[in-house]
Amino acid sequence: MLAVLSGGGTAGHINPALALASELADRGWDVRFAGTPQGVEARLVPAAGVPFTAFEASGFNRKHPLSLVKGVGKIAASSRKAEQWFREIKPDVVVGFGGYVSIPVARAAEKMGIPVVLHEQNSVMGMANKYLAKKAACVCVTYEHSMACLPPDASARLTGNPVRRSVMEASREEGRALFGLSEDDTMLLVFGGSLGARHINEAVVALKDELLSRPQLHVVHITGPKELDAVTEALALTEEEAGRWTLLGYQDRMGETMAAADAIVSRAGATSLAEISARAIPALLVPYPHATEDHQTTNARAYVDAGCAFMVPDAELDTPAFSEAVFSLIDDEAVRAAQTAAARAQKTAEAATMLADVVTAAAEGRPSTVQ
Repeated sequence: MLAVLSGGGTAGHINPALALASELADRGWDVRFAGTPQGVEARLVPAAGVPFTAFEASGFNRKHPLSLVKGVGKIAASSRKAEQWFREIKPDVVVGFGGYVSIPVARAAEKMGIPVVLHEQNSVMGMANKYLAKKAACVCVTYEHSMACLPPDASARLTGNPVRRSVMEASREEGRALFGLSEDDTMLLVFGGSLGARHINEAVVALKDELLSRPQLHVVHITGPKELDAVTEALALTEEEAGRWTLLGYQDRMGETMAAADAIVSRAGATSLAEISARAIPALLVPYPHATEDHQTTNARAYVDAGCAFMVPDAELDTPAFSEAVFSLIDDEAVRAAQTAAARAQKTAEAATMLADVVTAAAEGRPSTVQ
C-alpha cells in the first residue's frame, strides 16, 4: 500500500504527519510526502527519511487581490503536477494535514478517485481542511467539539493528535541522565514553542528567587534562540544557581527533556499540547493570545476542563494567578498525580495508531467509524 501525506507551513502540520508515517511504515506501507519547497517540511521530512516531492502553493492577502490571483494560479499548476505524479506512483490514499499545499494534492486525488483523509490538529479548523472536508473520505480531529464545524454529511473520527516517536519512546532515565538529575529532584520545564515566548520568559525570571529557594527543584528553561542572551542577562545566575537552572536557546532532544520533567510551563500550540498529553505531564498552559482565532486558548480549554492542566491567560502572567499555579504544580504532588491520571485518560499516546486505522480503512474502501 502507498500513502501520500501532505502538509506545510509549520512544524505543527509536519510532526503528526511524520508520526503517522512511522506507524504506516511499521505496517508495511510505502509513504511519500508532498510539501512546499521553501517550508519547514522540506527540511524535516527528508531528515526523517521520508521521500519528499515539492509543490508550489501560497496563501493570499485579501487587501492585495493580485496575491489571490497568484495563489490560485499556483494551486492550479500544482494540481496538474500532482495528477501526473499520481499516475506514476499510484497511491492508495492521500492524507492532508493542513497548509495550502494540501489543497492541490487533495484536489488531484479527488479528481482521480483516490480517497482523501484529513487530519486537523487544532480546535479551530484551518482554511485548507475546511475547504477539503466536503469531499474527504474521513476527517480526523483532535478535539471532539471541532466536529461541529464540519459539513453535516461529513464522516468524522476523533483520533487525537499523533506524536513523534522520538518524544514517545524516550525514557525518564535517559532524560534524568541528560540533565544530571536524581529521582528525588523535581524538574520544571519551561518552553514557549520553537521560537520561545518572551512574556513567559519574563514571568519565570521574576520568580527566580522563590523557585531556587526549593533545594530539590531544577529548572530547565528553553528560552527560544532570540531570547537566550536577554534571559541569561536578566537571571544573572551565579555558578551555584546555574547548577540548578539550565538555560537553552533551543533543544533538539525534546523527547528526553520531556521524559525527565515533573511539570511544564508552556504555550498551547497543537504539537506542544499533544506531546504534553501523550507523556501525561502536569502542566500550566499559557496560550499565545495572538494565534489565529485565538485557537490556542480553545486548544487549552478542552484539556484544562478534563483536569489535565492549569491555564493562565498571557495577560495574567504578571499577577499572583501565575505564580500560584506554578508553585501549586511544584509543591503539591497530589495535584501533579491528578493531572497525570487525567492526561492518560485522553489516550493521546494512541493517536498515531487510531489515525493509521482510519487511513487503512479509507484505502481499502471501508467506512471509518463515526465518533
